[in-house]
Order: sequence, then C-alpha cells, then structure tokens
Amino acid sequence: MAITVAIVEDNSGICEELEQIVSEDPGLSCVCTCRNLKTALQKIPPLAPDVIVMDIELPDGSGIEGTARLKRQLPTTQILMFTVYEDTEQICKALEAGASGYLLKRATPDGLVRAIREIKEGGVPMTGEVARRVIQTFRKSPEAETAREKLTKREEEIMELLVAGCQSKEIADRLTIGVETVNSHLKHIYDKLHVRSRTEAVVRYLK
Repeated sequence: MAITVAIVEDNSGICEELEQIVSEDPGLSCVCTCRNLKTALQKIPPLAPDVIVMDIELPDGSGIEGTARLKRQLPTTQILMFTVYEDTEQICKALEAGASGYLLKRATPDGLVRAIREIKEGGVPMTGEVARRVIQTFRKSPEAETAREKLTKREEEIMELLVAGCQSKEIADRLTIGVETVNSHLKHIYDKLHVRSRTEAVVRYLK
C-alpha cells in the first residue's frame, strides 16, 4: 500500500514540484496540497495521511503551530518539516511541536522521498547540517547532560545515531550489532528517558 502524503507549502512552484516528486514515486500517493495553514487544518484531518510535508513560514501562521495542532488530531501521522530555516531554535521548536523529521529545502528529490519513507518507518530523518546542530545543542545543554548520565555508553552511541536520523538497521550496521539488539537498547533508552517513541526521545535529548 502506498504511503499517503499531504503537502503544506505556500510557494506555488515548490508546492507543484513536491506534488510531482511524490506522485511520480509508485510507493507514494499525494492526497492533498495546501497553500496556507487554515486550509491545512481543514483538509488534512479527515484524510489522515501517513506523512505531512510541512513548511514553517506560511502566509497565515507558522507551520510549527500547525504541526502542534495537527498532531493533537492525528497522533499517528508523521510530520516532516521542509524549510529553509536551519537555526537551532526553529529545529527544537518543530521537534517539540511534534515533528518527526527536519529537511532543508535544498534536499534532492531522492532525499525527500527517502525521508518520507524513513519517517513512515519510524526514523527521524534530518538534513546533515540539522543533525549536527541537534547534536551540538544536546552536548551543550545541562539538562541533556543529566539525561546522558542515565544512559550507558552503548545507549549513548545509539541515541546519537538516532538523533542523526538513522533507522534501526543502519544503527545496527554502523555498530556491528543485530537489529534486535538495537531495538532492545532503544526500549531501555525509552524507559530511562520516560518516553514512548524515537521522536520523543530526540526531543527529551534536547531539553
């Protein structure tokens, strides 16, 4: 079954390009496009897409605000921020609002499709520069240091790869361990950080 995707982007040219990229992939299906926040809040909830590709700067509000409101209505829908903003504050706000991934608009079409697939499978896709900023923020945060103290060295290695957007199989390959072992470590990480998902773990890591 194709992954259903909704697009929220005010720039008509970019919106059409995103729709074309999604529509041309046989494993994806674009169910709607929205040019502003009001339309998104009206059209998207009844469709309950698997993934929402969300811009931050919209003509009638913030995509971060839209993310928070849509996640309350659609808790299982994954939201991928697709934006030009790469400052740490916007990244953190988006993740705290409920976004599960953060991609810069200079990403390639293949990169976007890959991110949509990753986010649907439970990954936390991020552009490389964004992932580095997230990790730097984590390392500088006193609260995050407290969270780190709860984790073993292996759990910390897994968490940093998770923050960088890696999925379980990629983490397993990089650390030369089994996928089941990775998932077991993730369960322990969730318990220690008092979270229920990868995205919550990343957000907790940043606080």
